[in-house]
Amino acid sequence: MKENRTETRLLWLDVARTVAVIGMVIYHFTFDLGMFGFIDGNTPVTGFWAVFARSVAGSFVALAGFSLFLSHQRGIKWGAFWRRMGILVGCAALITLATYFAMPQQFIFFGILHSIALASLLGLAFLRLPWAVTLLVAAAVLAVPQLYRDVAFDAPWLLWVGLAPGFPQTMDYEPMFPWFGAFLLGMSAAQLMLSRGPLVRKVASPLLARVTWIGRHSLVIYLVHQPVIIGLFNLYFWFR
Repeated sequence: MKENRTETRLLWLDVARTVAVIGMVIYHFTFDLGMFGFIDGNTPVTGFWAVFARSVAGSFVALAGFSLFLSHQRGIKWGAFWRRMGILVGCAALITLATYFAMPQQFIFFGILHSIALASLLGLAFLRLPWAVTLLVAAAVLAVPQLYRDVAFDAPWLLWVGLAPGFPQTMDYEPMFPWFGAFLLGMSAAQLMLSRGPLVRKVASPLLARVTWIGRHSLVIYLVHQPVIIGLFNLYFWFR
């Protein structure tokens, strides 16, 4: 009997998540170096580091889209979907609350967790569409912010859309345009790959399996890594 690969963990997918998590920690450490004055404060938000940050965030969003299709392509598992949605929304609300008290002028109101939660809900509409249609919509979502913006979207209750002319004062901002496009790219990749046959799983070394623990616990690491890094910086200043 053949193994059903779509119902088991895919090692290479955990490897991709692990790489994304490591990239996230590297970027946030660099950002904190700027925040604490060890490097120029503009370094993490310009040039290479700005592109690096968008690439890391885009990989997380695309992997979330890939995983959504992988999990529900044979039928939406509503129990699992709503459990995951509850965790995402709860963690997103926690991030908003914590940053509101820590940095009220730049608190996170629509960061990457908010974006993935909403994209996961909208992504359900694409589960039965051909991969080419999903890819076409993804391209459109990515292109729209480059072609159209309007001051009407400056309204606070519309900032999540991402079509305002300016960038709001917030520490993390992944609005639906263009980031839902990255989510749909992940979905279309999964649709295309599975349309060509079952995903191939290769036996991993024990070392690689241990390393991918990082990718399997990406949400926990996302929540705790910044408080840990900032805490270490504060300890440094306390004891130096």
